[in-house]
Amino acid sequence: MVGITLSGTQALRKVMKEQRLLNFLLEYITPERKAKFEAVLSKRTRHLTVLLEDIFQPHNASAVLRSCDLTGVQDVHIIENNYVYDINPDVVVGSTKWLNLYKYNELPFNTIQAYEKLRSKGYRIVATSPHHDGYTPETLPLDKPLALVFGTEKTGLSDYALQHADDLVRIPMVGFTESFNISVSAALLLYTLSRRLHTSDISWQLSRKEKDELLLQWCRNTIKRVEVLEETFKKRFE
Repeated sequence: MVGITLSGTQALRKVMKEQRLLNFLLEYITPERKAKFEAVLSKRTRHLTVLLEDIFQPHNASAVLRSCDLTGVQDVHIIENNYVYDINPDVVVGSTKWLNLYKYNELPFNTIQAYEKLRSKGYRIVATSPHHDGYTPETLPLDKPLALVFGTEKTGLSDYALQHADDLVRIPMVGFTESFNISVSAALLLYTLSRRLHTSDISWQLSRKEKDELLLQWCRNTIKRVEVLEETFKKRFE
């Protein structure tokens, strides 16, 4: 019981310290930028997340990140089985500063680990594929948190990713071309699903604690010489 109490006390102290640091750093943010941060946070969500399996073209990788930021999806999970996930700075336009990226690359095949991690966080795994019947963006159930899985540009998702998904989703097409580009598919799905979420009764928003954690992260990513300010904070308040 003593160990549990100490652990809880330490966690509380950590939260209080981070809150004080956030309040300190916000003094160096303009009112306009702070208002922008709060406006963006009001639309941020972890009810939807994106899982990318072996995306290797920098243009597509960066375009997906940009779509995540613009539709309010905070977390992006990246599987690197055969290819390293490279980002094109000309396409991403700074989106990586505002997102949380999680990579899975320690094993020869990392899709299993990524699926287990997301399921442990309560996500249903939804594989995207134009070649399999499944839900559409308009019919996919949103009552539970969803992880949308996109595959490599050449061959799509691995057999494991498809066979072990909880659901499948496809974007209806009426032309001769086989499928949408992956970055276009991600944009269409995320736009439709986020719009549906925003008009639903589902509790999709971040908690105040999550918002404050992101505020601190964004302050650190945008304030010049923030490390100097943090040293000043330590000397003044610790």
